Amino acid sequence: MSQRPTFSRKTFIVSRTDAIGDVVLTLPVAGVLKSLYPSARILFLGRSYTEDIIRASEHIDGFLNWDDWRQLPEAGVVQKLRETGADTIIHVFPDRDIARMAWKARIRERIGTTNRLYHWRYCNIRVRLSRKNSPYHEAQLNLRLLMTLGARPLYSLAEIGGYYGLTRLTMLPPAVTGLLAPDRFNLILHPKSRGSAREWGLENFRQLIALLPRERYKIFLTGTAAEGQLLSPLLQEYPFLTDLTGRLSLAQLLTFISGADGLVAASTGPLHMAAALGIHALGIYPPIRPMHPGRWAPVGEKAKVFVKKDNCEACRRTADCTCMREIRPQQLGDYLQALLSEHGK
Repeated sequence: MSQRPTFSRKTFIVSRTDAIGDVVLTLPVAGVLKSLYPSARILFLGRSYTEDIIRASEHIDGFLNWDDWRQLPEAGVVQKLRETGADTIIHVFPDRDIARMAWKARIRERIGTTNRLYHWRYCNIRVRLSRKNSPYHEAQLNLRLLMTLGARPLYSLAEIGGYYGLTRLTMLPPAVTGLLAPDRFNLILHPKSRGSAREWGLENFRQLIALLPRERYKIFLTGTAAEGQLLSPLLQEYPFLTDLTGRLSLAQLLTFISGADGLVAASTGPLHMAAALGIHALGIYPPIRPMHPGRWAPVGEKAKVFVKKDNCEACRRTADCTCMREIRPQQLGDYLQALLSEHGK
């Protein structure tokens, strides 16, 4: 790892242009930077569909829309980067084009990993970091990129849970907030993943719903409008479910999750949102690298993971994940019912 420069740092760009869950686990990078450089501006380069999450963090001072920028000629993007006045860019999600344009913009400090060949040309600070074979969590690996900026080599997951800063929540219409039941445990089920994770299966969610007493739980289904159509068998069998699929923007979903008591999902963006917001986030995972919870578990004080202990390498070659389906609904049902006394419901 190269020596860090001694110039003052007034503006940082955190670059992560992939999915919602990945972005949530990158928000602590901004939180740690703010703790190290309280007067600095933190800008986040991300995608349009993650903008609501990024803007919700109190640690972030501005959003840079990569979907808009990449429509410009390269010279236009370079100029946009120069106009930020950034002293430092942290390539949390490596992207050859962004790395090259940050180099052309002459951002003084360009941080990337050693295992991307183009970083040897475009980054002047390179951190030795192998995500694929690391024993550490994704959020811990993200923070290792800040070591030359004064951050510690390793933060505990408990520490990281305090660096999200999701305090800028949008207001919900009264009709939506009124759906939450003050006398029951408000539970969100997010059964689908848009192909980003191994899924638990509708049959397991159906059995879980059957285990939970209606008078003590109010259950919501979330997802996209298209996913709502796939969930119609659950809605037909259990008409008391509240269907929110396709009804909420990402900003509204974030606020709604903050008002709920718990959420059940596979390794998806909403699961990480729930953990970051401090509610009970129950994640269902396969024990397969690199998808396993050691790398991608939800990080939060009330996060809980359910995973089959046995290895299931046979599932690596198929999306029909036996090791996921064998996690029994009774396990989650027992855990959820044990939470009732904690919530006084």
